[in-house]
Amino acid sequence: MRSRIIRVALCLTVVAVVVSTIAFGLRPASQDESAVVGGSTSSPPARQVPAGRRPAPALAALERQANQLLDGGVPAFRQRLTGLRGHPVVVNQWASWCGSCRYEFPFFQRLARRYRGAVAFVGVDSQDTRQDARRFIAEFPMPFPHYFDPDTAVARVFRGGQAWPTTAFYNRAGELTKTHVGAYATQAKLDEDIRRFAIGG
Repeated sequence: MRSRIIRVALCLTVVAVVVSTIAFGLRPASQDESAVVGGSTSSPPARQVPAGRRPAPALAALERQANQLLDGGVPAFRQRLTGLRGHPVVVNQWASWCGSCRYEFPFFQRLARRYRGAVAFVGVDSQDTRQDARRFIAEFPMPFPHYFDPDTAVARVFRGGQAWPTTAFYNRAGELTKTHVGAYATQAKLDEDIRRFAIGG
């Protein structure tokens, strides 16, 4: 009788060990473990302003002028760039009549919101009419302003004015690091250049 009790107890112990092992093996990965996939960690998310915090004054000023068509030409544009030193800057030259600009504008809409508080975005409307430009801006609202540039003088500041669209990147020191001629084929390509030439430039 006693030996039977011992055998039953041993069986119950083995069953308990097996069940525990299976349960442990099937448990979901912890947060630290799931961060590593294929031997490498996932890339960090794009920087954004934490909830409850305001952007830096220079970036907040851009937000207050969202969708405005600004005058002032080259002096006003250069003054803006000076005021944005310390922040990465992305400048997009466009026109309402430019089909390629229309194609890539949604990329700038989404990325400007993603990088809110980390990267400054500025538009330059070159060789356009005010009426058409304002209609275009109303169709594609942006969280940043645009400089009216009827003779491409502003665009030439960043080696633009030769093709539409053109995108320029400035690093935190205010240095022009790249001028990209033509539309971006994908949002990912634009994002890659923002990270490389503006944030990392």
